Amino acid sequence: MEISEPREWVKTQKFESTADIKVPETLMDQVIGQDVAVELVKKAAKQKRHMMIIGDPGTGKSMLAKAMTEFLPKEDLQDIMVYYNSDDPNMPKIRVVPSGKGREIVRAEKERAAKEEKQRESTSQMIIFGVIIAVLAYTAYDYFVNNRISLEVILMGAFFAIMMMFLFRSPMKRTISLIPKLIVSHTANDMPPFVDATASHSGALLGDIRHDPFQSGGLETPQNQLVEAGAIHRAHRGVLYVDEINTLRLESQQQLLTAIQEKKFPITGQSERSFGSMVKTEAVPCDFVLVCAGNLDALNGMHPALRSRIRGYGYEVYVNSNMDDNEENRAKLIRFVAQEVSKDGRIPPLDKQAVGEIIHEAQRRAGEKGKLSLRLRELGGLIRAAGDIAIGQKSKLATSDHVLAAKGSSKPLEQQVADRYLEHRKEYLTFKTTGSAIGAVNGLAVMGGQSGMSEYSGIVMPIVAEVTPAASSAEGKVIATGKLGVIAREAVQNVSALLKKYIGKDITNHDVHIQFIGTYEGVEGDSASVSVASAVISALEGIPLDQGVAMTGSLSIRGEILPIGGVTAKIEAAALSGIKKVLIPESNMRNVLVENHLAEKIKIVPVKNLRDIMENIAVGPKKDALIKKLAAIVPE
Repeated sequence: MEISEPREWVKTQKFESTADIKVPETLMDQVIGQDVAVELVKKAAKQKRHMMIIGDPGTGKSMLAKAMTEFLPKEDLQDIMVYYNSDDPNMPKIRVVPSGKGREIVRAEKERAAKEEKQRESTSQMIIFGVIIAVLAYTAYDYFVNNRISLEVILMGAFFAIMMMFLFRSPMKRTISLIPKLIVSHTANDMPPFVDATASHSGALLGDIRHDPFQSGGLETPQNQLVEAGAIHRAHRGVLYVDEINTLRLESQQQLLTAIQEKKFPITGQSERSFGSMVKTEAVPCDFVLVCAGNLDALNGMHPALRSRIRGYGYEVYVNSNMDDNEENRAKLIRFVAQEVSKDGRIPPLDKQAVGEIIHEAQRRAGEKGKLSLRLRELGGLIRAAGDIAIGQKSKLATSDHVLAAKGSSKPLEQQVADRYLEHRKEYLTFKTTGSAIGAVNGLAVMGGQSGMSEYSGIVMPIVAEVTPAASSAEGKVIATGKLGVIAREAVQNVSALLKKYIGKDITNHDVHIQFIGTYEGVEGDSASVSVASAVISALEGIPLDQGVAMTGSLSIRGEILPIGGVTAKIEAAALSGIKKVLIPESNMRNVLVENHLAEKIKIVPVKNLRDIMENIAVGPKKDALIKKLAAIVPE
């Protein structure tokens, strides 16, 4: 049975606002739409397996990794301390104690050192005081008996007092060196650590030896006090999370692999600012579960041996970008809204209709009918924006009006640019929405397709074509301008192949010029290929095209229209530009989720091939002959 539209469906649910929705206590239970990944993460945590989590941004990869700590044993946590090595100061010793004990040991050592220092100060003061009394007594004796003052004795006494003061203060370095440095510490109630080492440099990842400004003259800091733990050590008995793993240098990935294999890794200087190239600790424990994450392109820059280790001793999982649109999953999205309100802590609950708008937006951003988007981080941004508007209006609940206002005020940068782009083009009449013209087509494109955002921003992209006698006696050329990317240029070449079939040998006598107007930001993709073909055929045959029609679609070399991305954003851009009809690939009809107020302004026509395109856009007396000609070469 088909489920009703979200804004109507939500009225049947038994809650008034998200304040009535119970938020799960455990982080793992808050994960939505990633059932397979959740089961693998649980299994990996219990068996201490490494994981690779790949998927689109905002789909819960870091949340899954953090939730692993809920399944790791807390009683296994350990504190790590660094001790001074009197036999070899450049190799500080490492000691591991149960969690919470490290602080006690350091506190006891500090108290002992403080007592020793106090005793030294007291002894020093007594000796210096004795020296002063002795000098004064001798001076008085010399004055009254020998009737003179011995300056040499006074100076010698002062020198002796100063030497004694330095003598008793010289063991200060020894006292400090006897105090161990606690580099990894926990308390009794701590959860297993979750350490995010994304984009860490080598020192932050692997540990480092801190710079010492006093490196001579007896003022230098003991080597053990300069040791700094890395992320791999702080993640001991916990989870080390590295997003976009390919951003780590290959050397760091190799050392990370060593740490995984050995479960311990010594700390040494990692940069030119590190202290002492000779300082290297004993091996420091780093028994952690590694969770690597990223998009699919992250695999390209990943060290093969590191990935092999994960595959051999762990799991790889590709997380979902959307989920089925059914009552169960809609209920999960209601809970998601409640979770976001609870996590933020500064926005009011959303009422029932506001939640319906959020679910509707999840439908739109999925880009496919019957699906709901799992790019939840971006949906969370919309929830917070709506909450902020409600706070500004001193409302106790965020309503659907607040959500709609948030959709306008929190548009992605690409959409803001696209809006100004459309206004600019309409103002300067760079494209027409009425009448007809030869060799001119209103194509459609999107911005933001490469940004990692789930939202596309549509624009109208005028394309014009002109056919001239060939400049070369050898062969005519297809010349395209407009800062085209690799895929866009390949699409133009595919169109030229179809034109050769359509025109025959005569194409060698022509140069075909194609211009993408105003594409200062460049053009990439093949969704404009139907527009290019329509403009060129119009120019070749001298057949006018209806300027009130826009189109999008990928054209095969056989004249078939293939599906493209961002179809909803393109249709909405056409409607906002005053265009009355839009042609889209028939296979994209299941992806159309246009807002109601825009759907009323434009007619959406599905097309299967180039013949369908020309039937809907060509005008004038030559149209019928063109359609018959296309029917002979374009498949049904």
